[in-house]
Amino acid sequence: MPTLRQFEIFVRLAETGNMGEAARGLGLTQPALSQQLRALEDRLGLRLFERVPKGMQLTPAGRDLVAGARSVIAAARDFRDAADHVAAKPAGSIRFGVSPTIGPYLLPAVIKILHERYPDLRLFMREGIPTAQHAALEAGELDMILSPLPIAGRGLQVEPLFREPLRIVAPPDDPLHAKTSLVHEDFRGRTFLTLDHRHHYHRQLMDICDKLGASVLSDYEGTSLDALQQMVGSGVGLAILPELYIRSDAGGLDMVRIAEPDGWAEYRSLAAAWRPSAAYADLYAEVAQVIADEARKRASLQLA
Repeated sequence: MPTLRQFEIFVRLAETGNMGEAARGLGLTQPALSQQLRALEDRLGLRLFERVPKGMQLTPAGRDLVAGARSVIAAARDFRDAADHVAAKPAGSIRFGVSPTIGPYLLPAVIKILHERYPDLRLFMREGIPTAQHAALEAGELDMILSPLPIAGRGLQVEPLFREPLRIVAPPDDPLHAKTSLVHEDFRGRTFLTLDHRHHYHRQLMDICDKLGASVLSDYEGTSLDALQQMVGSGVGLAILPELYIRSDAGGLDMVRIAEPDGWAEYRSLAAAWRPSAAYADLYAEVAQVIADEARKRASLQLA
């Protein structure tokens, strides 16, 4: 029978496609990871990966088995949590996944509230690409995530929290600001800045640009909302920023100005997700409610 560690290696390597990155994430040396992977493949009598120019790629057999491996890891984590629950031990930590387009400007206030309620609770935050975090949650590598919808994954409790308006921003000296009102046609041919193409933000921005007749800057992707705001302020192009970011201390309108066509009503939906089988599912639901309450307190947001 494969060991739990071998399952973890299998899943992490499937997600990263890189031996070195997978080893670092698991606290192993690369030779130790390779040895464990070979032992797993020998035990199964299957090749799970093949080498490709960019790293490691799942074989057809590996693709068939990786979902089952994620389920094993999640079940083991839930069993450990259930044992602690039965032993009346408090939940000492939550491994929390969040998109960098949400966490930095919303979660500090949430963490403060949770610390006041549960002084011994620790949140280990991991920022990352939402789709990768959906898989990590399903696999039991994360306990809970805050992510834009849609959230994909088998056996997950997905709790929609709120809808967040998206705002178009331009440099303060942009000709758009000289007009008393704007229409969609005013944005035709303009260039918008974007984040890593793996973010939900990027896909939504592409759809919005199609509606406006605008384009996305393809040769450079920002690394954060702060980076987008700063590039807009320097005149590189336009951007779309979330309402809560603009209202936060991190955002603001010091270097950019809002410029939107009449009737503009674009938004994104945010949700929390966890495994309903988890021993501390009730606690995760409470955390989700704190996030929703804090977000709606900061702006007039609708339920998702």
